[in-house]
Amino acid sequence: MKKTFRHSQRGAALIELALITPFLLLLTFITTEFGRAMYEYNTVVKATRDAVRYLSVQTPGTHISEARNLMVYGNTAGTGTPLARGLSLSNVPANSCCTWQTAGANPLIATVTVRISSYTFHSLFPSVMGIVFADANGDIVFSDITATMRAPS
Repeated sequence: MKKTFRHSQRGAALIELALITPFLLLLTFITTEFGRAMYEYNTVVKATRDAVRYLSVQTPGTHISEARNLMVYGNTAGTGTPLARGLSLSNVPANSCCTWQTAGANPLIATVTVRISSYTFHSLFPSVMGIVFADANGDIVFSDITATMRAPS
């Protein structure tokens, strides 16, 4: 009787493993994709900070194309591959990516702001991410990513 009980328990454990494995794989894929999404988001945020730091030491209204290249490619020349998958110069429109503002009277404070608009994270597993989000493609569209820094006045 003991052998029969142990033998049936091994079969039950195997069936339980077979039933739970798809859910564990799904959870693994979702966790991996969220990690990738956060990594790419942080890469884009760092690129905006680098660009605003670059513009903060330039004359206001100049070097916009170099800053756009810095946000997308990580260098002012605009060469190489984009820093994040799906990031392009279209996310950094020339007419609205970089703005300078002044405030106050004594002292006059000038700031520069850079913006990346509509950056979309594209999942490697769209069917898996489509389960989590209403978007069937599994894409995550981030709101505008901005950075502001004090500029020369």
